[in-house]
Amino acid sequence: MTLPHTTLELLYVDAVLVVVRKPSGLLSVPGRGPERADCVSARVQRQIPDALVVHRLDMATSGLLLLARGAESQRRLSTAFAERRIAKRYTAVVAGQVAGEQGEVCLPLVCDWPNRPRQMVDHTLGKPALTRWRVLSRQPDSGTTRLALEPVTGRSHQLRVHLQSMGHPIVGDTLYAPDPWQQAAPRLLLHACHLAFAHPLSGAALAFDDPPAF
Repeated sequence: MTLPHTTLELLYVDAVLVVVRKPSGLLSVPGRGPERADCVSARVQRQIPDALVVHRLDMATSGLLLLARGAESQRRLSTAFAERRIAKRYTAVVAGQVAGEQGEVCLPLVCDWPNRPRQMVDHTLGKPALTRWRVLSRQPDSGTTRLALEPVTGRSHQLRVHLQSMGHPIVGDTLYAPDPWQQAAPRLLLHACHLAFAHPLSGAALAFDDPPAF
């Protein structure tokens, strides 16, 4: 899929890392087939040839994405992700009025192979997954709630499945939300709005914030 009218913005570049703003609808890495070759990594590498992916966002998710420059930087940043030394926060608009002001969802996840790329909760085979949530605002007129989300673990589709399991799927989610919530927005209303971590060389604290457009 090519998004010719979508700009991929480089928010920060130095000798060892790159931070970009990924638009909704663009893959993080190439998919199968030439029609799915357009992606964040390919676009960045046209300008910065040594840029390597460290983590991914779902195609439908927008927001902050971190890339490393060179294999050693990639190793260090990947280790920081694995050791949970990189703070991530998302904003989402979900269906319904969420009760309470904050909480956690701790449900193990596994790929739903007959229906992939869908994921599902599985208490026998699933890998541990933890999401923290906090209410930012409620919109009674639209019947939605705006949440701040912190994925403590980084499972595929974790936020989307955990919110569905709460009974509050993300608006515009064509995989996990029922109609009419799938059609209630032109895109998935999920945005990676915050990244914070120590610079892999200097150790200096870095923080990036990008408010959602929705």
